[in-house]
Amino acid sequence: MALLLFASFAIPQLTAGEAPRLVKQDGRHALFVDGRPYLILGGQIHNSSAWPSELPQVWQSMAAMHANTLAAPVYWEQFEPQPGHFDYSIVDQLVEGARAHNLHLIVLWFGTWKNGNMHYVPAWVKSDPKRFPLLIRGDGEPIDVLSALSRNTLEADKAALVALARHLKQIDGEQHTVLLLQVENEPGTMGSVRDWSPEANRLFAGPVPADLLAAMHKQPGTWIQVFGGDADENFQAYYQARFVNEIAAAGKAEFAIPYYVNVWVNEPPPELPQRQLDSPGKDYPSGGAVQRLVGLWRAMAPAIDMIGPDIYSDDSDYYRATMKAYERPDNPLWIAETGRGDSYAKFFFYALGDGAIGFSPFGVDQTGWNVLGDLPWKAHADNFALIGPISREIAQLEFEGKLKTAVEEPGHTSQELDFGEWQATVAYGFPQSDGKRAPGTKDAHAVALVAQLGPSEFLVTGIDSSVIFHLPGKLPWIHSQIISAEQGNYENGVWKPLRLWNGDETDHALSFNEKPAVLRVKMQRF
Repeated sequence: MALLLFASFAIPQLTAGEAPRLVKQDGRHALFVDGRPYLILGGQIHNSSAWPSELPQVWQSMAAMHANTLAAPVYWEQFEPQPGHFDYSIVDQLVEGARAHNLHLIVLWFGTWKNGNMHYVPAWVKSDPKRFPLLIRGDGEPIDVLSALSRNTLEADKAALVALARHLKQIDGEQHTVLLLQVENEPGTMGSVRDWSPEANRLFAGPVPADLLAAMHKQPGTWIQVFGGDADENFQAYYQARFVNEIAAAGKAEFAIPYYVNVWVNEPPPELPQRQLDSPGKDYPSGGAVQRLVGLWRAMAPAIDMIGPDIYSDDSDYYRATMKAYERPDNPLWIAETGRGDSYAKFFFYALGDGAIGFSPFGVDQTGWNVLGDLPWKAHADNFALIGPISREIAQLEFEGKLKTAVEEPGHTSQELDFGEWQATVAYGFPQSDGKRAPGTKDAHAVALVAQLGPSEFLVTGIDSSVIFHLPGKLPWIHSQIISAEQGNYENGVWKPLRLWNGDETDHALSFNEKPAVLRVKMQRF
């Protein structure tokens, strides 16, 4: 049976020699690494932590978090201190360190835009606004954002990214330590809804380009005529997407791994969780691939393999709606950044249930400083400790559509998962003695994961929850029973049992607390 299970996870058409790639099948996506699906259990370090002096604590933090993938920036200002002169030292240390600590790596390119500004570009770019023009506000004032209309800026950024991609291919083309390359960081414009330079105004007064009209199914006209009140933001998004697309295409010609863009999304204010902000350039970078502009970016930046939201609101309805906005037939779900606090941890299980290729909390290294607050991330570490040993199997089961998750919300102490011939009742809160109903947890953090391995066989785990199987329309134990409940883990794709659960562990439900435990459960009807 173990050999058959191993065979079910094998993908014969892909081999271990292939570079990381995104694969779509039956409407679902997976990141394939060395020939099979891979689940990113990510940790993104602080924006100023990719320096040699900081890396020792970075590696310690990744180990404490049980992450399998590090997301770390490469800074244009460090990488190309003088035009055409590239410093590969930090890139090399990141790749070598990731290998030494049994991690994969996501490279974040901090180029023309980082959080809607130009703060990571080289001094020789910052000090030459004639060659590298700044964006002009509506009142005629320049701001510290590079214009997306500048060919000089695009060519300079592109040359640097090409050099980075070429070097990564040289040092990692066969080993596949580097999984993804992020192009820019939250690209967009902070400080103005669009560029108001003379060239920008000329283009804005003219007709909307034909490729955008075709993609958006619009009739010809000026930007105002076609897009009305959204014209300024759409204008900025069009030129930013084209800028990023050209850079990504050039990079992929050198090193053909998946390239993506992350997004500072349009978030609601805490006091009004159901109301969307509407201040592009003020509350989020204008022109970025926010929720309503995902389709525009996918059409105008085809060299970008996916768009990943950065979600920093722990309002559950908003978080799930944002994931849905990016979970598209043309876009794998990838939580590129999220809050490091414990209140964000349960969204990892929502993401798994929606087929995400990965989940990456931000700022998880221990610098003692965090712009978002120095919050603990124990719950993220607990999640990764639980899922890490079975992450390859989970990725495969996600890709096959066989995995479901249950996540506690306030006021809801149980949930049903439907597997057709079998149902699974999930109860939240560590179960009470003598079979009493679980009460839910105080902060609604309980989760469970159930995946179908065969007609009556399941992989089950959770945190502060219980799971019990039953036939549709029947109570548990009516015409059904547990044949076996093995606690164990996978090693190289083969299930290794540790012990059997029975009696006290199974009479009322399969109960999980904070201690990691994974079960393979075989049911039978009678």
